[in-house]
Amino acid sequence: MAETRREGAQCGEHFQKKRIKYSPEEEAKLERQHFWRIIDAFRFYRLHVQEQIKRAELQFWSLSQRHQALLPGVLPKLARVKECAKHNQEILEAIVHNSLHMFENVEYGDREDPRKVRSSSTFDMDKLKSTIKQFARDWSEAGQAERDTCYRPIVQEIQRLFPMDQYDVSKVSVLVPGAGLGRLAWEIAQLGYMCQGNEWSFFMLFSSNFVLNRCEEVNSLTLYPWIHQFSNNKKSSDQTRPIRFPDVNPQSLPPSSDFSMVAGDFVEVYNDPESWDCVATCFFIDTAHNVLDYVDTIWKILKPGGVWINLGPLLYHFENMANELSIELSYEDIRTAIVKLGFLIEVEKESMQTTYTENDRSMLRYVYDCVFFVARKPNELYFNGQDDERQRNYSPAAESSRQEYSNRLT
Repeated sequence: MAETRREGAQCGEHFQKKRIKYSPEEEAKLERQHFWRIIDAFRFYRLHVQEQIKRAELQFWSLSQRHQALLPGVLPKLARVKECAKHNQEILEAIVHNSLHMFENVEYGDREDPRKVRSSSTFDMDKLKSTIKQFARDWSEAGQAERDTCYRPIVQEIQRLFPMDQYDVSKVSVLVPGAGLGRLAWEIAQLGYMCQGNEWSFFMLFSSNFVLNRCEEVNSLTLYPWIHQFSNNKKSSDQTRPIRFPDVNPQSLPPSSDFSMVAGDFVEVYNDPESWDCVATCFFIDTAHNVLDYVDTIWKILKPGGVWINLGPLLYHFENMANELSIELSYEDIRTAIVKLGFLIEVEKESMQTTYTENDRSMLRYVYDCVFFVARKPNELYFNGQDDERQRNYSPAAESSRQEYSNRLT
């Protein structure tokens, strides 16, 4: 069972880099309001989809009778979408039920005035729809191909750098910021590594808590993640096709496994220096207001000799958002900063193509040409007195000092 802890203030989408300083009471009030706002998004989902369906029905009825007669499948399809939305709502209600008291050290109480709740914003609904698609990516057989291109390179690199025949992997600590629904972190823990996922979105936290701690039977639950897509469908049935989850039993981790999820902003939560052997980031670093804050944090929390493994694009999340700090750097700029800070880039692939929550039957598909790299924080003791050229060319895989580092770990 995955432990979920709540740490750090302002764990939510209302985060602003240069936020106003509030009193502890005001902070708690804002946090409580945000918590209930996301709960409301889950609860208003079906009504939101029904409004979409109603609009589509009205537009169909606006057609001439001759055109309506040419389209006998439209209204039955919309009726099917309505049924699928009802089923999705049942799953979302189960997620909410298991989320109201999921944080051990935070009590959100009751909503201040339930009568004021009428609907949820388009922004929140878009986030919720994206979360539903995350179930397909992380916990269904339909997402296996995407996981193979995104997660497998990271997992294989961890296994190469910390092989089981040389390390007590239960003592190798791996942190996965931006863990989403937790599949990558779970896969790492499944191999015996000590792994912790970190996430700050309530949408993701509620959903990961449900799948990791409440789902046991393989493929026992169903979602319809593509019903919101009314464009680029080749077949009407593609829009309403189901995915089943979880494709594995999330509670099948070895009894001795050390796996947890921590809620909160990555930069605020992780302050202990030299505490992690590996930080694995997948589609994460572009979620920063300033990616160099992430780089600084990763440098700080890695142990000497520790590694940072990254895969992802640079689709900056706060670009063009009003009143939000957003520093959009090229990979070239980020790489320069990483090297100047002191990281040694051991592996680098500037073109690894993958998708993200892709609908593989859509007529429109996005492919990300991602960067993959492994950067090491030098072992300061080993490099003491060594020349710069040797440091630049250092590769632990080829050095006998690797076993020395392994002995320190175990």
